[in-house]
Amino acid sequence: MRKLPLLILFFMTTVAGALAQTKAEKEVSIAVEKLCEAMVSGNRADLENIASSDLSYGHSGGKIEDKAAFVEAIAGGKSDFVKIDLADQTIQVAGKTAIVRHKLSADTNDGGKPGHVNLHILLVFVKNSGNWELLARQAVKIL
Repeated sequence: MRKLPLLILFFMTTVAGALAQTKAEKEVSIAVEKLCEAMVSGNRADLENIASSDLSYGHSGGKIEDKAAFVEAIAGGKSDFVKIDLADQTIQVAGKTAIVRHKLSADTNDGGKPGHVNLHILLVFVKNSGNWELLARQAVKIL
């Protein structure tokens, strides 16, 4: 009977450890937050800083943008995110590469036309000079 409390404590510690994020996962999570904040604010410098120079940004409709087109679309107001909510996020880090998946629900105001999107998102970040940068993004509409 005395071993039962120790077994329970061991199990709880093991589960808690498995659920805890690593340092790299926390850094990537912060980068995702910065990306969302930059997309809502439309701040050109913030968008430039979070995006890799080799960015491939895929939309749910099939359109692919490079870094310049991605930044211009948001900073120029063509693509206007009013609010972004994320759910069910997972982060996998392998060396200097991270894969992020989540569900994105966003209110938009593209071209002055209010809208709403629900998307599955795949993000790929790479660590460059100590910073996590968005290398690739692909969106798929949730049906």
